[in-house]
Amino acid sequence: MNFKNKVILITGASSGIGKDTAIEFAKQGGKIILVARRKDKLEQVENELKKFHTTTLIIPCDVSKKDQVNQMSNLILEKFGSIDILVNNAGFAIYGSVLDLSLKDIESQMETNYFGMIYCIKKFLPSMLGKKSGHIVNVASVAASFGLPGIASYCASKFAMLGFSEGLKHELKGTGVGITVVSPIMVRTNFFDHPSFEKMPQYSPASLSSKTVAKAILKATNSSRLEIIVPSFVRGAVWLKNTFPYFINPIIEKSFKKQLDSKK
Repeated sequence: MNFKNKVILITGASSGIGKDTAIEFAKQGGKIILVARRKDKLEQVENELKKFHTTTLIIPCDVSKKDQVNQMSNLILEKFGSIDILVNNAGFAIYGSVLDLSLKDIESQMETNYFGMIYCIKKFLPSMLGKKSGHIVNVASVAASFGLPGIASYCASKFAMLGFSEGLKHELKGTGVGITVVSPIMVRTNFFDHPSFEKMPQYSPASLSSKTVAKAILKATNSSRLEIIVPSFVRGAVWLKNTFPYFINPIIEKSFKKQLDSKK
């Protein structure tokens, strides 16, 4: 896809994957709408994009709040009429056992990671369908395919994202609007800044740079696939888990539960 003058909205755009995705789109002339909770962080990203001489717009918004998404989307639709690409990237995790996490801990992850995506899709999909073009990219995780001890509620939000995206993809067939999920393994971002990860090892040697994931997101905007797993060889692990769960699940349980138990 040629991104010149395409209107691209990125949630969670103030850092990490969202920030690098904005940079990659800006390099190719896209009009970038940066959405995240903190205005000061968005302004920093906007300043970094100035060297690309493209149109940018920042809108502070907590996507877990329906009224804020309504206000944000109304501003954008009034200014641009529609968007060409929606990147639902906002998300976070809280580490801990289901027993130890509060209901609010669990609900807040679902509110941002899952319902935030739905709020944005519901606001922007009608205009995409009206012009019979556009693409939605939902940034999930390999945790959309593996239920892991310690991040069960995060996994649930990403399982939900993948399932919702698959159902919607069937509904969108023949409309000109596409949807693709990008599911990376561990990424070196501020994802682990939450205090619950304080005693956890931050990154594995196999972890990805946010720029690598950003490039996969650009690729996804022109893909007919439901899911792009990054790196691609991890798809083999997903296949093994789904095909031989009685063999793979005990390995996952042993390795991840040991880590969870050590945190107590």
